[in-house]
Formats: sequence, structure tokens, C-alpha cells
Amino acid sequence: MKIERVTNRVSLRRTIESGTEEQRSKVLEIIADVRARGDEALKSYTEKFDGVRLDSLCVTNEEIERAYQNVSAEVLRIIQEAAENIRDYHERQKRESWIMTKEDGTMLGQKITPLDAVGLYVPGGTAAYPSSVLMNVIPAQVAGVKRIVITSPPNKDGTLPAGVLVAANELGVKEIYKVGGAQAIAALAYGTETIRPVDKIFGPGNIYVALAKREVFGQVAIDMIAGPSEIVVLADETAKANEIAADLLSQAEHDERASAILVTPSMKLALAVAREVEKQLETLPRKAIAAASLENYGAIYVTETLAEAVEVVNELAPEHLEVMTAEPMQILGQIRHAGAIFLGRFSSEPVGDYFAGPNHVLPTNGTARFSSGLSVDEFVKKSSIIFYSEAALKQNAEKIAAFARLEGLEAHARAVEERFKK
Repeated sequence: MKIERVTNRVSLRRTIESGTEEQRSKVLEIIADVRARGDEALKSYTEKFDGVRLDSLCVTNEEIERAYQNVSAEVLRIIQEAAENIRDYHERQKRESWIMTKEDGTMLGQKITPLDAVGLYVPGGTAAYPSSVLMNVIPAQVAGVKRIVITSPPNKDGTLPAGVLVAANELGVKEIYKVGGAQAIAALAYGTETIRPVDKIFGPGNIYVALAKREVFGQVAIDMIAGPSEIVVLADETAKANEIAADLLSQAEHDERASAILVTPSMKLALAVAREVEKQLETLPRKAIAAASLENYGAIYVTETLAEAVEVVNELAPEHLEVMTAEPMQILGQIRHAGAIFLGRFSSEPVGDYFAGPNHVLPTNGTARFSSGLSVDEFVKKSSIIFYSEAALKQNAEKIAAFARLEGLEAHARAVEERFKK
């Protein structure tokens, strides 16, 4: 990994990928085709991009039963326990509707309503992601969403990964479809003969999935435009180089565009971590992917002080931040921008990916400056409640009418005054 000395004046933030005009054009073509031809378009694109011609897009009960046969009892117990941890964490985020009453009879409040239907895109490709199923479905269920739909690209044999099917079935999801890519996003947004449309789409994917989500926004809501995975480790001289290297590689193996960065005031630690990364990389099954990630998006930034290192972290605004310092709790208050913060050497990033309970769907590409990780809030709507009594309106009618006329809206003013005409 390359080692650089930096100052907090240097812009280190990653550029948000927006795709090429050619990619956007292709996505628009796919969306239009799915809207026009429905299921037949989905099957055609699945054959073209995934190499399998499907008779049916639906996952059957027989496929789910076979999935259980391919998952050990131990793995099933781990999925179940992880689901319990995730559900417990998200139950604490749940909000209730409320109403307040004033002395003049006015009632004001907020009504919390779960979305009717949501779609979850589970990526395929180089890895299977049952954890994505748990992290998206559980907060939706806690919020009270009644209809949850999963789409995911099939394997060459026309099946979905066993872990994905088992995780979905454990959570009671009934609608699971074997379709991926931009065509899946189009189906969730506009519907086909088989797949009814949803109100909001969640889940990461490749650049075509991201562009498709951007294009259908407005027809439906979306969670975010997710970029490649990121980790930043903030460490001082007390941290262990082998542990930091392992954590950096845990994100680098995700994707060739993933980003893994160490920020430290210790040159000694920087050199040791660089050596450890090279050593551990040699035996990594996904070595080629991790090596490309580190070459293009990996770095070790060395600062003069720990305070400067903290500022660099805030400039990066990473998806995942590990704080591996002598007193990590003392650093916590200084962190302004991070999707998830892992404190101490025993809080390795995969703890949050799979098991601890907080959601692993997090803002990327520096968007942690202004956005948050996935929560129950993303699956509900908030409606204002206003009940004005006669006394309250009579007391405030002139002020409301005056405000309306300030904006040049006479009909607004008259709408209030009409109540008190003799």
C-alpha cells in the first residue's frame, strides 16, 4: 500500500460515480423495454446477462426446501441469532404517532404510517449476501411494512444462493424473484405481469443498478445511491499492525473499487501495516480483487498528530470507521462524519456487517457528511396532524390572513376570513 504524508487541508474525499452516458442510455433502454414487454423482457435480459433462461421468475417452495438442505444446522443457528440481534437493535428505533392538545382546543401531532410495499435488491455476482436480506427486511418488518419483495440475479443453474433463500424464509418473506440488474429495478418501480410495483426500493448493486435506481426515483422512492464499500482505520502507535491489515483487507476483498485506508500519526505503524497487508494478501482467496482495490483506492495517510488524523477522517467521511487508539471513547466526540463507528480492537468491522445489530447499509462516497445508515425511519412516512378549534382560528385569523397577503396570495387570506363572515 502506498504511504503518504497529508495535512487536513488536502481534499481526500472520493468522487461519486455517476456512470457514463453509454451506461445511462443502456439503463434507460432496459427500463423502457421492461415497461413495454414486462415478464418477457425480464426473462430475455436474465438470459442475456445471467446466462439462464427461466420458465418462471418466482422462487418456489421446492427451491427453498433444497436451500435448507445446503445450509448446515450451525449456519442456520447463526443466521437466526444474527436476526435476533438486528431485530432487537431496530426495535429501539421505532417511533410512535403522537398528538398534543393546547388550552385553546388546538390539537397538533404526527401520524407514523409504514410504507405499503418495499422492494429489496440483493446483489449476486462474485458473492452471496444473506446479510443484506437480514439488514433490509428486519427494519421494514419492525416498521410495519406489510409487503416485502426480494429480487436477486440467479446463478447459472437458475437458482438463488441457498443462504439468501434461507435468510428470507426465516424472516417470512413470501415474494422472491429471480431477476437482477437494471431490469429488476424497473420491474419493482413499474411492475410486470408477475411482479407488482412497490413504493420504495432498497439495496446495493452494480453501476447499472445504481443508475436504474436514480432513473426511477420519483416513480418510487429509493434508499440511496450506494457506492463501493469503504473502510478507514484511525490508529495510533498502540494498535496492532496485523489486526489493522486484516480489517483493511476485509473491505478490499468486496470489490475492485472498494476503498481501504489507514490514517495514523505513527510512521512506524504505517510501515508495519503496509508489510502486513502484503503478507496477508498472499493467502487471500479473493486476492486479485483485494489487490486491485488496494492498488487503486487503498492508502496509508500519515499525519503529524492524532488531532490532524481525526480531521482527515472527518474529511473522508467514511462508510465504516474503526478507531484503534489507546482511548477510543475519547475520540468518539470528535468524529463528525462516519456511517458507522467501531471503537476498540475487538470491534472489527465484520462484527457490524453480520452480527452486532446495527444496520450495515451505510452512506458511501463521503455522503456520511449529510446522511445516515439505514433505519426503521426509512420504511415509514410521517403525516402532520392539525386540528384548530374555532377559538384558536378566531384568535389567529388576522395574522394568518396578513401573512398570506404578504406573499400575494389573496385566496389564502379569504379562505381563513370566510369562516367569520356575518
